[in-house]
Amino acid sequence: MSASILHAQPTEPFATPQPPGWPFLRLGFRPFYLGAASFALLSIPLWVALFLGQWTLTMALPPLLWHAHEMLFGFAIAVILGFLLTAVKAWTGLVTPRGAFLGALALLWLAARVAAVTGPYAVYAVLDLALLPLVAAVLTLILLRGRNRRNLPIAGMLMLLAVANGFFHLGVLGVLKISPLTPLYAALGLIVMIECVIAGRVIPAFTMSATPGLKLKVRAPVDRAALALTALALLLWIFAPAAASWNMVGGLVLSLAAVAQLVRLMQWRPALTRHRPILWILHVSYAWIPLGLALLAAARFGWVGVSAGVHALAIGATAGLIIGMMTRTARGHTGRALKVARPEIAAYVLVMLAVAVRVLLPLAVPQWLPLALVLSAAAWSVAFAIYLFIYTPWLLKTRVDGKDG
Repeated sequence: MSASILHAQPTEPFATPQPPGWPFLRLGFRPFYLGAASFALLSIPLWVALFLGQWTLTMALPPLLWHAHEMLFGFAIAVILGFLLTAVKAWTGLVTPRGAFLGALALLWLAARVAAVTGPYAVYAVLDLALLPLVAAVLTLILLRGRNRRNLPIAGMLMLLAVANGFFHLGVLGVLKISPLTPLYAALGLIVMIECVIAGRVIPAFTMSATPGLKLKVRAPVDRAALALTALALLLWIFAPAAASWNMVGGLVLSLAAVAQLVRLMQWRPALTRHRPILWILHVSYAWIPLGLALLAAARFGWVGVSAGVHALAIGATAGLIIGMMTRTARGHTGRALKVARPEIAAYVLVMLAVAVRVLLPLAVPQWLPLALVLSAAAWSVAFAIYLFIYTPWLLKTRVDGKDG
């Protein structure tokens, strides 16, 4: 898979004339990116206000579970679905959901987010559980029709995320005697693995295409070891019993995975991207994966709380890669140059500031956690406000080159 998968358009004989209809519903990235950024802007300040007791709201879930679940299955999943509903068209040359069908998928996502804070739990759970299997089935059919079996595992990952979501809701309802946090950690682990796979394909390619004459020496054994160790480490973190011996084993494997991921990142020559913000945001965000794994290892050894590692992976890696890819793919698929301006750079910096404050400040001074939450939330919200200010008009209008998409 080359770098072009994220902004390439199908070539003949698959290209079609510009169709009629609202541009906003022509490709999946448009409604889902707009929805994800809007949700990010609003939900984090609401969570901080609830956590600090500045706001009270009756919701289907306890506030902590709502925050954790919605950041994964509301925010991150919206971006993943928007990306895949767009990329699969480029991979196969076949039409992905658009028009009324795409609008229905986006409204289903939105209805679940609204039901989480307004509706009965049963309504929320049904709406929330419906989207992932539906999109996974649609993408599987398109990939099979397009004879693109290489990317079928991605649809399989969506189904695994749907299973994790099902276990979460069954845990909340008491049908299964499990902590609802366990399937949420499993979902975070799956999302991190998706990031590792996709980043390994595109970040080196993007770096080489932007650096004339550069030929990166990406060693396949290093990649395989990093992915295998990370998968094993995350499995042990999520499912290993809370016993001293298992904590030691889990901590050691997490430490090895962190080192392997750091070695992998260094192969991509991140220092070369320091003058290309649309690239360095991907490298810097990926660096939070080894750091997050190291912090999870430290938590297994009893040195820090698990929250530091979770937020390093969830904000630093996941949200950082998301803001980087939401700008890159939206620019490419609206026919604009893959070069960001100062406001977008500011959004990148603010997301990285948000994770640094949220993770590192409480580690240094634990009693400053409330301050860290407020500062981190402010940086996060301004970052996504910038994104919405710039990209909302682009997402609502036809491509500048007049092409479909």
